[in-house]
Formats: sequence, structure tokens, C-alpha cells
Amino acid sequence: MTVAEFRDRLSEEPVILLPFGSQEEQGPHAPMGDYVLTDAIALKAAELSGAISAPCVPFGYAEFFRPFPGGVQFRASTFCAVVEDFVGAFLDHGVERLIVLNGHSTNAALIDQVLRKIRRERGVAVPTINLWRAIPDSLWRDLHGENAGKARGHGGDPITSVYAYLKPDAMRPDLAKPSVRGNAFGLPIAGTAGVTFEEMPVQLPVDADEVNADGMLGGDPELSSPEIGMAIFDHLTTYCARFIEHFRTCDPRDIDKAPPP
Repeated sequence: MTVAEFRDRLSEEPVILLPFGSQEEQGPHAPMGDYVLTDAIALKAAELSGAISAPCVPFGYAEFFRPFPGGVQFRASTFCAVVEDFVGAFLDHGVERLIVLNGHSTNAALIDQVLRKIRRERGVAVPTINLWRAIPDSLWRDLHGENAGKARGHGGDPITSVYAYLKPDAMRPDLAKPSVRGNAFGLPIAGTAGVTFEEMPVQLPVDADEVNADGMLGGDPELSSPEIGMAIFDHLTTYCARFIEHFRTCDPRDIDKAPPP
């Protein structure tokens, strides 16, 4: 859009989508960068709902992926500053119906921290949809059946199937293999958050390559498929579109006020 075209749309009080992703490894079989999928979901949700999607921020807070070359990780302070500036660029012009679409789970806590600061200081509440957490268990069961638990995880689904649907030519299915986790201090690694001791979690700053040399933190990509990716993509885009329709009638400065029926 040109600046004139965007300015003309402001009279509609449009909902603006602010997508955030990450440039990180996704196992040896899928392209780096979940931001590609986040951008596609945001654009389709905007198309379905009449919202406007801002450009996707492709870099996120992904500290435990730092050992893998090709990734780009923002420091926590950098990422928080980017979130505040991104949101502020619209608030400065009185554009307040903003929705963050977060395509990288590790961004979530920092996004929440910044949006709370913005609400305190500027009075505007900005909701966030954490995309990969917006897939209900019922859909996982419908798509994967008894393999739902095995398929899910970093390196498996949902990313692998959605990439297979949207960018099949970029995939390397010949390199796909299930996740096998290592040990730390002689204890089983439960993920990048730590280890398990006597069946209870113990936090430990584990890097992704210590969990698995290929960055497979969980999931079996051999259970993924373009058909499953299409179903996940359709669910997420229509879910976001429905929320956009709801939020369009809300007042970002008054969360206690229900929208009109």
C-alpha cells in the first residue's frame, strides 16, 4: 500500500495485524524461519476479515537456538524494544485496534511484558494470538489420531506440515527423522527448559543442540503431510478472522465493556 492508500483506510478504523516470527532452525528437513508461515497466516486472515497486515518481524527471541548457524536471535532487550516501537508506530497515529499474531512461542512472555507496559502508559490493550498454541486438542486428534502426541513438537508438527503445504519445494523430506533427546548431568532432558529428576521438572538453561544435535526438540516429521498442513492453516486463518471480527467492535481502551450484540 502507498501511504495515501493506507491513510484513506484509516477512516474505517481498521484492525491492524502485527505478525512476529523467528529465523531459527526447524530440524534438517524444513526451511529455517517460522516467520514465513506467520506472514502467510496473517495475510490470509486479513484477506478473510478485511483487516490489514503489517509486515512480519522475522527475528525473535530464540536464545536456545543460538548454536545453529543461519539463525538470527534478538537479545531480550532488543526484542522488547522492537515490540514497543512496532506497536508505538501505529499508536502514535491514533491507530488502536491492533492484534499481535505471534508465530514463535518463545516470544510470548516478552510480548506480554511489553504490551502490559504499553497499556499502563498509553491506556490501550493489545491482544495477542499465539498461533501454534491456538490449535485445539480435538483438531490434533482428528488429524493425527493416536499419533497426536508423537507428531507434535519442534521439528515435527505443526510447522513441518504447514511448510509442506505452503512451501513444498523448500522441504527436504529425505532428511526427516524423529526426535531423540539427550541427557544432561546424567538426567533425561525434557526440552530447552531443563531436565527431569525423579519424574519432576528441574529448570536448566539447555541449548537446542544439547537436546538434539539436529535441533529436533520433539515430534516426528515423518507423520506430517501437506494435507494436515492445509487443515492447520485453514483452522488458524479462520480462527484469527473470527477474532478480528469480534475485536473490530471492541474498545481497546475499555476491556470491561462488551461489544454490542
